[in-house]
Amino acid sequence: MQDCATPAMRFETTPLEVEAAFDGGRITSDGGLLWLAKVDEELGVCESLSNHIPEWRGPYVRHSVLTLVRQRVLQIACGYEDQNDSDTLRTDPLLKAVCGLLPEAERDLASQPTMCRLENAPSARDCVRIARALAEVYVRQRSKEGAPKKILLDFDSTDDPTYGEQEGSAYHGYHRQRMYHPLLVFDGQTDQLVTAVLRGGATHASKGALAVLKRVVKRIRRAWGEGLGIEIRADAGFAVPEIYDYCEEEGIDYTIGLISNPRLEAMAEPLLARAQRESEALCGAKVRLLSDASYRAGSWEHARRVIYKAEMLQKGTNTRFVVSTRREDPRSLYEFYVGRGESEGWIKDFKRALKADRLSCHRFLANQFRLLLHAAAYWLLDEVRRKLVGAGVRRMQLDTLRLLVVKIGGRVRQLLTKIRLHLSSGHPGQRLWQALSLAQTEYARE
Repeated sequence: MQDCATPAMRFETTPLEVEAAFDGGRITSDGGLLWLAKVDEELGVCESLSNHIPEWRGPYVRHSVLTLVRQRVLQIACGYEDQNDSDTLRTDPLLKAVCGLLPEAERDLASQPTMCRLENAPSARDCVRIARALAEVYVRQRSKEGAPKKILLDFDSTDDPTYGEQEGSAYHGYHRQRMYHPLLVFDGQTDQLVTAVLRGGATHASKGALAVLKRVVKRIRRAWGEGLGIEIRADAGFAVPEIYDYCEEEGIDYTIGLISNPRLEAMAEPLLARAQRESEALCGAKVRLLSDASYRAGSWEHARRVIYKAEMLQKGTNTRFVVSTRREDPRSLYEFYVGRGESEGWIKDFKRALKADRLSCHRFLANQFRLLLHAAAYWLLDEVRRKLVGAGVRRMQLDTLRLLVVKIGGRVRQLLTKIRLHLSSGHPGQRLWQALSLAQTEYARE
C-alpha cells in the first residue's frame, strides 16, 4: 500500500532532478530472505527454538510462537538487530511471505511490543533447553558426512559492552568497560557454532566452562559413541586445574595457554638468550625458538607438559607458554595452538555481522535468549556460506555475504497461483544466486 503522506525528497546530483519517497509499495530490500528461509527449513533452527518457548499469551493470539521466532531471527540475519525495526519490517512483503503469510491478503507481522514480550518470555530452564536445541542442530549437521572420528572444541570468551543498567552488567578490569562476558564454543574443524552462554560482566573467562564442557561432551558422546576422540583448545583464560583434571579423567586431550609467571619465565630464559644470540648473528632478524619441559604449578596435583616459545623481535622479546597432553614436537604443537586464532575470526563474524553484542534488554535472561537468537541467525547465514563454498565460491565474511546475497531490492507481486519476486537487474549478487540454485538442485537430488 502506498503512503501518500510520505514527503518527497529531491536530489540534483544527476542529469535530471530526482524525487524520492518511501511510497514504492510492496518492495523488499532483502530479496535473499528466500535463501535464509530455505536454509531454516533444512536446518529446522527456528522450529527447534520455538518448541522450548512458553506461550505467555491468552487463548486468542495473532501470531504463533514459531512465526515470531522466525520473524525475529530473519530480521537479525538481515542486519536489523533492534526490536524497534519490527514496527516497519512487519509490513515487508517478502518477510511476511517467508513467515507463512500472504504479502497482500493477510495481516502484517508482529510489532516491537510483541517482540519485547517474546524475548522476556523464556525462563532460565527454557534458555537451557533452547541452547540444547541449537546444539542438536550442530549434531545433525556435523553428522551429515558420517560420524566424525574426532571433535575439536574451541572455547573462547568475548566482551559485550553494556550501556545501561542491564542485570548482570559489571565493570571488567581487563577490558576496562562495563560489559557482559559470553562464553562461545565452536567446532575447531568445521567452524560451526556449538553453543553460546551469557555470563555476567565481572566473570572470569573460565567460569562455567567446565559445566558447559561436560554437557557438550555428554551430548556428542551420546551421538557418536564413547570411543569418539575429543579435544579442547583455549587461551590462558581457561587455564584452571579443574579443566585439566576433568579432561585427564575423561581421556580428553587439551591444549591451553598459560599466563606467564616468574617460574615459567625462568624456565624459558636459556632459550630466550639463545634466540637473542641468533638474532644478533642475523643482524637483528626475527628468531623464534620452541621447546618443552615438565612443569608443576602450585595448584596442580602433578606435573604436566608445557611448551614454551622464545621469540626475538625488533621491538623486543616475546615468550608464550602452553600446557598440553598432545605428543607432537614443540613447534608443531605450538602451531596447532596458534590455530585457535581462527575462532577469533568466527567471533568477529558473530559480533560484526550478526550484532551478537547488542544485548540491550534489562533482564539478564532476556539477553541470554537474545544471544541465542543471534546464534540462530548466525547458523542461517553460515549455512548459506557453506553452500556457496561447496559450489566453488571463495569463503567470505558474513557481512560481505549478506551484502551480496541478501540485500537485494525487489518488487513482490502476489499472483493467483504464486508469489513473484522481481529482483534488481543490476545487482552483482546474481552469480552467487545461480551458484546457490545449482547447489540446491544437487541437494534435492541427494
